[in-house]
Amino acid sequence: MIDQIPTSTPSITVYPDGRMDTCNASLYIGLSEKTMAMQRCNGTGPKFVKRGRIFYFREDLDTWLNAQGRLTSTAQASQMAAA
Repeated sequence: MIDQIPTSTPSITVYPDGRMDTCNASLYIGLSEKTMAMQRCNGTGPKFVKRGRIFYFREDLDTWLNAQGRLTSTAQASQMAAA
């Protein structure tokens, strides 16, 4: 008998104008908040706005994800990181 693993989808809050705070944006793209903070400092992450707090727009997150490209191996990921 195979045990079934329950799956759940995290609830993501998006403001009416498409903004998300860092917590929700990190859930949306699957990175930790700390990783996103490091990417903001390095300029390697998705576009964001700072209005007292950091916000991301859904379309900017989608654009950034699509620009990363899809890989076929971890070796390919290493080559891209080295470039």
